Amino acid sequence: MNHSVLKPPKSLAATIAFLTCLTIAHVLSAPSAAGTESLRGARSAHAEGRFIEAAELAAAVGTSEGFALAAGALAIHGYYIAEDDAKPALLERAMRLAQEAVRLDTNNPEAHLQSAHAMGRYAQTIGLLKAFSQGYAGRVREAIQNALRLDPHRAAAHLLLAMWHKDMVASGFVARMTYGATKRRAIANYERALEIAAGAPDEKVVLVEYAEGLLRLYRSRHHKRARELLVQAIGVPSKDAFERILHQKAVEQLAALGVP
Repeated sequence: MNHSVLKPPKSLAATIAFLTCLTIAHVLSAPSAAGTESLRGARSAHAEGRFIEAAELAAAVGTSEGFALAAGALAIHGYYIAEDDAKPALLERAMRLAQEAVRLDTNNPEAHLQSAHAMGRYAQTIGLLKAFSQGYAGRVREAIQNALRLDPHRAAAHLLLAMWHKDMVASGFVARMTYGATKRRAIANYERALEIAAGAPDEKVVLVEYAEGLLRLYRSRHHKRARELLVQAIGVPSKDAFERILHQKAVEQLAALGVP
């Protein structure tokens, strides 16, 4: 709004209405300092591993960005940290937060990405066959495709698509035939994610999940490549609490492969 071309009306009532409009216009056009501070606090809590607190702070902002961040934090806590009996409820809430992020801004790729992330983790928690029967396979793929449509060069989206193919292949013949999931497409997306993430913030998670995917898809055939990925992941410095979780996961996977 160009305030310089507006002339205040003469009557008192009209003047009050005029000033009110200017105030509202200023509030709508200016960034929320409180919202910015809450997001900063949410990201700090996320980095330190206080994922529940991060989710609460981020959701309170009430924006698509905030809800997406909240969904991601809650999905991490629900999948990696929460007790088994608490996982489904936490991940269901993460899904609702992500859906709200999408509703508020359908052009936010992170919102679609976190929707896919939350649904995918929920599906893994309740069992892939049960999740398949409830239609999550198609919904997860659609969310990933929306994220990729908006941002084709997002490593995390290619990683989630690789994991989707991996899970569909693992679910059995019906899932593979229904959705066209293949090992070859899984590997292609892992490789694309790794190519984009090299030296970037998503590198560690891509390396760990790629190794796990190889072991799940091929069992013993690609142990050497899985070891290489895990060793590489361990060599990437952990910049926050989530990456420390991934680091420990990589160490444990290497130990399971007989590597000290």
